Amino acid sequence: MLRSLFSGISGLRVNQTMLDVTGNNIANANTIGFKSSSTVFQDTLSQMLTGASGANAARGGTNPTQVGLGVQLAATQTNFTQGSTQTTGRATDLMIQGDGFFVTRKGNENLYTRAGSFTFDETGGLVTPTGNRVQGYLLDGSGLPTGGLVDITLDTANAQPPVPGGVELVSYNIGSDGKLRGVFDDGVQREMAQIAVADFNNPMGLEKVGETSFRESANSGLPQVGVAGEGRRGTLVGGAVEMSNVDLAAEFTNLILAQRGFQASSRVITTSDEVLQELVNIKR
Repeated sequence: MLRSLFSGISGLRVNQTMLDVTGNNIANANTIGFKSSSTVFQDTLSQMLTGASGANAARGGTNPTQVGLGVQLAATQTNFTQGSTQTTGRATDLMIQGDGFFVTRKGNENLYTRAGSFTFDETGGLVTPTGNRVQGYLLDGSGLPTGGLVDITLDTANAQPPVPGGVELVSYNIGSDGKLRGVFDDGVQREMAQIAVADFNNPMGLEKVGETSFRESANSGLPQVGVAGEGRRGTLVGGAVEMSNVDLAAEFTNLILAQRGFQASSRVITTSDEVLQELVNIKR
């Protein structure tokens, strides 16, 4: 009797968690770069009433008799499928077509995001809406990345070929390879930096930290940082952002499933209570 009560309670807990996850997905249906999550359930330990026995000359073998003790949450899995494209026309908005993450710097920590709604701040640095600095590489004379990760800026001192004295930056653009190119008033287009793209062996192992960002974890693997279009890393699309990959039809179906599961678990508790009440009434 008590087993059914606790099994019902475990069902209430996991279905409430499913409701929480589904509600968060629906709330972020229009969040740029958001990746939806789903819940995975598993049964808990089963109580052994009788063990299995092998066959012998007198009789055949018997199977174990076990009673389950409820359900528990096995995992919440993040869905990293590509979201739809929203064209913005803004030169600093970027979208990764394929695998990979933008690398941003928050304090002393690197974070990773699919949300490419960037802008230049007052210092000329490329930043996220919350001020995290977008990371990339400086370029050598051949246009190849050199050195470690640095903040992406409009600093013309790093342009290749070098900028002569008195020449000013007129405009800029970011190509599908992630290179920040400036157009100068001497009519020459120069490369100033290249945006970094990171990939992981197990993206589902990443830890969500808010601001549509992730950090590496013990099971995500180390970030494999490079540039767009190399290895498994996708290419960049300028003037567009990746929208949320939430499927509202599926999420509303999950709401119904979670609601019915919650109701069924509640019914188990109610029925167990009624049976216990009948047992108590036997004494009367």
